[in-house]
Amino acid sequence: MMNISNLDEIIRMALREDVGDGDHSTLACIPAEAVGTAKMVAKQDGILCGTEVGKRVFETVDQTLKVNVLKNDGDRIAKGDVVMTVSGHSGSILTAERTALNFMQRLSGIATQTATMVRMLEGTNTRLLDTRKTTPNMRLLEKYAVHCGGGTNHRIGLYDMIMLKDNHIDFAGGISQAIDRTRDYLVRTGRNLKIEIEVRNLDELQQVLDHGGVDRIMLDNFDTTTLAEAVSRIDHRYETEASGGITDQTLRQYAETGVDFISVGALTHHIKSLDLSLIV
Repeated sequence: MMNISNLDEIIRMALREDVGDGDHSTLACIPAEAVGTAKMVAKQDGILCGTEVGKRVFETVDQTLKVNVLKNDGDRIAKGDVVMTVSGHSGSILTAERTALNFMQRLSGIATQTATMVRMLEGTNTRLLDTRKTTPNMRLLEKYAVHCGGGTNHRIGLYDMIMLKDNHIDFAGGISQAIDRTRDYLVRTGRNLKIEIEVRNLDELQQVLDHGGVDRIMLDNFDTTTLAEAVSRIDHRYETEASGGITDQTLRQYAETGVDFISVGALTHHIKSLDLSLIV
């Protein structure tokens, strides 16, 4: 499990959102002394992710619940597989049910879609990247899900890599100014961060190649023919990344240009959750 220092806080916030001043449906009809067992079952094939989160949700609601995790994150699961069982106070199981499922269904959906796209890249040297297009406060969990699906994490946030996008370049006055100011900033502050720069066409690419001073070049919204030309011009002098509107229908074509990375925002912001259900 990715080290997420605020995971317990995220879970508590999710439970406060759902439970409020009480799970009155359960309190109204389930005797306090009632006990039982429930199993979490996959209702479709996919890649499992979020078992530790789900387990912690149940244990946050009631520390006496016994949670038995039967499948691991990253496992390929089939419809009908039991991935987890929970035993103890029936009311506690019911109160935790939806929050645990919400986390696990979304994370498993991300892992499943990632695995599907990673398989499309087999036989190439291109790696699949996620982006910062994530759910607020869920970024580390969603990037962990990408990892479980076989994808590669891009930068985590604004703090662990320099990304000079088109707006940075325009505000800075041009490509050369943006790169030079960035390198001066890194020297002045004593930071050792990689620099990636976005280019929108071959003219901007040539400016970067003439100037230098970066580690990776993002080729944004290039068609495959222009991308292949760009990758050829760069000729392994810098890492290359393709981005912008790339789907599972076009992914393979982009990879066959020889680009090092393809970043797909839809991995985390346009996902169908994997169907899981808790059955008593």
